[in-house]
Amino acid sequence: MVQPTTVTGWPDEPLPLALDTAPVPEYGSGSLADLLPTLVAGQGAAGCEARIAELTPADRNCVFLIDGLGWEQIKAHPDEAPYLTSLLASSRGGTGRPITAGFPATTATSLASVGTGRVPGAHGLPGYTVRNPETGELMNQLRWKPWTPPQVWQPYPTVFQLAHEAGIHTSQVSSPIFQDTPLTKIALSGGTFHGRLSGEERMDFSAEQLAAGDRSLVYTYYSELDGAGHRFGIDSDAWRGQLMFVDRLVQRLAEQLPPRSALYVTADHGMVDIPFDEQSRIDFDEDWELRAGVALLGGEGRARHVYAVPGAETDVLTCWREVLGEQFWVASRDEALALGWFGDEVDERVYGRIGDVVAAAHDDVVITASVNEPHESAMVGMHGSMTAAEQFVPLLEVRS
Repeated sequence: MVQPTTVTGWPDEPLPLALDTAPVPEYGSGSLADLLPTLVAGQGAAGCEARIAELTPADRNCVFLIDGLGWEQIKAHPDEAPYLTSLLASSRGGTGRPITAGFPATTATSLASVGTGRVPGAHGLPGYTVRNPETGELMNQLRWKPWTPPQVWQPYPTVFQLAHEAGIHTSQVSSPIFQDTPLTKIALSGGTFHGRLSGEERMDFSAEQLAAGDRSLVYTYYSELDGAGHRFGIDSDAWRGQLMFVDRLVQRLAEQLPPRSALYVTADHGMVDIPFDEQSRIDFDEDWELRAGVALLGGEGRARHVYAVPGAETDVLTCWREVLGEQFWVASRDEALALGWFGDEVDERVYGRIGDVVAAAHDDVVITASVNEPHESAMVGMHGSMTAAEQFVPLLEVRS
């Protein structure tokens, strides 16, 4: 008769995912946090170092960040994105490889990494929602609710500020609605913000701003692709229509580059579609086992921060591993930090913002919260974890 062992248990007993199999972002040499420091170092700004070795300096740099435009999504849609597809071989300095977003692969975290040039453990926006250790409340870092003093939450200067101080003509060209948001102030401020409503206006004005200085740094942004993915999924006609529009925007900007310019097209994360069934959508608000000992549930469906009732941390970690360990990488805070999920630098002020337990999805599955997060729980397309579909983002390049 087959007997269990102390190592494996019964032969058919599934084992939790090994934490060291989680593909940690390429911090320090190929992540979003490394992009602007590399570009500005090439323009001669003090205090910045080139980290992405494959990139060649240019006098004028433009970063066009398209929210939700994952590397794998471009590769899967050559008919909808012929121009972007033609640039795939140019990615990451002509290596034809992507860079990584950083963990979690979500907008607030990624934009802070881009703008500050720092990893999530340092800039302090390590998730969609995280606990504020000072108040004990969940802080939504995208919508900035409840209000928290921005410069206290994220005290580091942005790379845009460093570039402006170095005499580089620096500007952001985006929707006017983002001009005065706290996230813009702490992640994307420096130089001059120019609000333009339409995508076409942003492309045209970005080209003008590039030409406005001998050394220029221009950042522009488009969000509607991400919105279509969340609402309808990346397998929808609405998303594909947005991708076609984005493709034309990139080509429009590329064709207007002034001399000595480099255009870099990147994104904050990719996306996966999650089926609407009980196996794929695990509802925390309806699951007594997952709720036991949990004081707050933060993060988002594919990248959860779990804050335990004091004294229950070990029990919560054990339970979440037993229930979810085949589908999620489930780590304690200290394990996640030791593995470098949030980078190799974690500030003391950030430590308590990270969950006592951190759960990152491996399979096409999410942890929803139907009562407390009804809007987020109803989304089709989701992101946040360390899978290739979410982590890999392009760094497409056009030079003049």
